[in-house]
Amino acid sequence: MTPAFDTLVTLLKRLPGVGYRSAERMALHLLLERPEECLPLMSALENARGFIHACRRCGNLAEEELCLVCQNPRRDQTKICVVERVPDLVSLERSGVYNGLYHILGGRLSPINGVGPDRLRLEALRLRMEAEPVAELVLALSNDIEGEATCHYIMHELLKDYANLNISRIAFGLPSGSSLTYSDQITLKSALEGRRALVR
Repeated sequence: MTPAFDTLVTLLKRLPGVGYRSAERMALHLLLERPEECLPLMSALENARGFIHACRRCGNLAEEELCLVCQNPRRDQTKICVVERVPDLVSLERSGVYNGLYHILGGRLSPINGVGPDRLRLEALRLRMEAEPVAELVLALSNDIEGEATCHYIMHELLKDYANLNISRIAFGLPSGSSLTYSDQITLKSALEGRRALVR
C-alpha cells in the first residue's frame, strides 16, 4: 500500500483494542466506502481536542468548568465514588445504580511502575473531603494488589483523620484482576449494592 495509507493504519492501530487487521479495515472503509465521513470525523476529533478537558472538581470529561455529573443538582452530594479512570465512571453510569458524585484518580498506586501518590489525584480528593459535605466514600478500584494498595493508602494515610467518614468498598462479584470498564451491568449492580464498610 501507499506510505500515507500505512501511516493511517499505524495510527489507528494505536487505539485500544485495535489490531492490524481492524485498523486496515477501518482505513479502507473510510477511504473507499465512506470517504464523505473523513472530514466530519476529522472535524469532530479537532473539536473534541479543543473543547473537552478534565472537570475541575472530579476529573471527568467536561466542556465547561464542571462536568455534567457535577453540575446535576439531583445527584447525592454526600457520596463520592472513587474510580481509577473515566471509562470506569462510564461503566458505573451505564449500570444506573449509583446516584452520587465521582472522583477520578487517574490510575492506582504502583511503585514498581513509578506511580506514587503524587502521580494520582489523591490530594484533590483530600481537599474535596474538607470542602464538601461528604458522608460516604465508595472505593470502586480494581480487585488486584495495586487496587488494594490504593484503598489502603486512602484509608490509612490520606484520610486517617476523618474518623467519622463512612468508607466502603464495592463488593466483588467482579472477578479478581478484572477491570470495571469491561464488566456488565448486572455484575456492576451486585458489586455496588453489596459494598461493605471497611474496618479502620
